[in-house]
Amino acid sequence: MKQFGLQLFSIRDYMDGEEAIRSSFRTLKEYGYSEVQTAGALQLPPEAFAAAARDAGLSICGTHYPWAKTSLETDDTMRVHEILGTTNIGMGAMPGGAGDSRENLLRFIDQANEVAAKLARNGFKLTYHHHSFEFRRFEDGKTMMDHLIDGFDPNNISFVLDTYWVQHGGYDICKMIRRLKGRVDILHLKDMGACRDLTLSDGSTVSVPYITEIGNGNINFEDIIPLAESTGVKSFIVEQDNGFLDGDSLRSIKVSADYIKANLLK
Repeated sequence: MKQFGLQLFSIRDYMDGEEAIRSSFRTLKEYGYSEVQTAGALQLPPEAFAAAARDAGLSICGTHYPWAKTSLETDDTMRVHEILGTTNIGMGAMPGGAGDSRENLLRFIDQANEVAAKLARNGFKLTYHHHSFEFRRFEDGKTMMDHLIDGFDPNNISFVLDTYWVQHGGYDICKMIRRLKGRVDILHLKDMGACRDLTLSDGSTVSVPYITEIGNGNINFEDIIPLAESTGVKSFIVEQDNGFLDGDSLRSIKVSADYIKANLLK
């Protein structure tokens, strides 16, 4: 791995308005990040957002773009992504209700393939970012992830594989990378801490895994990254959803960047 980027959901509290975005982008570059992936609706017109990234020396490797816009306003979605300079049009999560049943899931897969075919005819690719609920099994014995892997057109849809959510779902990360060889363009680097107490509504506590900075958890990135490179992964993107050091997301992504530079770059 020669470079790494950031999923901008990680610093959403530093992305309010053009001045804040430009300042955050300059900080990312200083920390060693070279590319970004957007999260949800853009906070600026696409021209201004693209210019802010470009002026900071950052490229945009992909998006998490609203599925309603991608599926219903496909032409405009492609226009926006052309301005951003990326061909990866991302789905940050499964749309509501699509995973409620096997039948709903199969309908969603058909819809995604139809949209992805139109995107592909115009030089774009649909990407799908999963969580851990996709590893729940249906009555047929297959997980939702099994159905997505089997059902998505591999030529038109790629997976944004997330290391934390694979492990959280009880699946082996390296095994999944090998299984999806050639079908992952963007890999989310997200570390997992072993135990943190969570207080329930009745006052009791349970110990749960939690998202943490790269290097502060137990995911074996030293083996994961070279394997991912060998299977065609192009972008290695840090994502931290929550649990920031002292509540400061910029501090957390610096810790991750420093660990990556010291241990994972070559």
